[in-house]
Amino acid sequence: MGVLPLLDVCAKFLGQGGIPILQIVWARMFFGAVFILPFAWRAFGPRCLVPERPGFHAVRAAFLVGSTACFFGAISFMPIADSLAIFFVQPLLITALSPLLLKEHVGPRRWAAVAIGFCGTLIIIRPGLQAFNPGMAMDFASGTCMALYMLITRRLARDEDPLMTTFHTSLMGAAMMSLTLPFLWATPDAGEWGLLLLLAGIAVAGHFLIARAYTMAEASLLAPLAYTEMIMATLAGWWFFGEMPDRWTFVGVAILIACAIYISVRERVRRVAVAREFEQP
Repeated sequence: MGVLPLLDVCAKFLGQGGIPILQIVWARMFFGAVFILPFAWRAFGPRCLVPERPGFHAVRAAFLVGSTACFFGAISFMPIADSLAIFFVQPLLITALSPLLLKEHVGPRRWAAVAIGFCGTLIIIRPGLQAFNPGMAMDFASGTCMALYMLITRRLARDEDPLMTTFHTSLMGAAMMSLTLPFLWATPDAGEWGLLLLLAGIAVAGHFLIARAYTMAEASLLAPLAYTEMIMATLAGWWFFGEMPDRWTFVGVAILIACAIYISVRERVRRVAVAREFEQP
């Protein structure tokens, strides 16, 4: 969560330079697959090229492509931190959908935190109190796609190595986006090629860490930690673009972060209590 906002900085610079959004998404997927391939080959040999669950990987890649394209489109209309604040609907959706799709237990305290967190999201968006911005709809769509992507990541994490999961998602995403290139290609200059490569490297690192995290903990537990991305997004937007969220955005984000901290602390207490019960004779 600390490195992913730097990906958005690269994408915003590229978009301001005239590179089409779908071409940026293609580069994120294509170069990501190229970067991961040597590591996957070394670890698994030629069999790394054949996914064990191609259907899961294809759907996961489609959701990641959709989330990335919508978010890159949103930050062309809005500051990065504001876009990310609305995007934070995804941890709420993950917590809400994990019992249905992953059969994970979500207790009443987590549900309460989800409800309060949704109120924080409404404070950020303030429907009816500010002019509609198409970036808001894109952010909401991006967050929804990312929630489904994370849930599939958790499902794959039960049986597959994070390196393979990250590689096949990038590879299939690149294949999907390559179909669009003949209709929109804009030739980047040397600096833009550098940003495209950097963007892909940051994305690979961030999403590998996400996949690795989901091998260690439940989706509904990890979901609130996504809110910590807001800290780096605010700093990056201010440093590179002079963007600063308004006070209501900070209020909404404070509520979201408080919910995340509560859920994490509560889960830790619960796990300690369960462990002690097993230790007792």
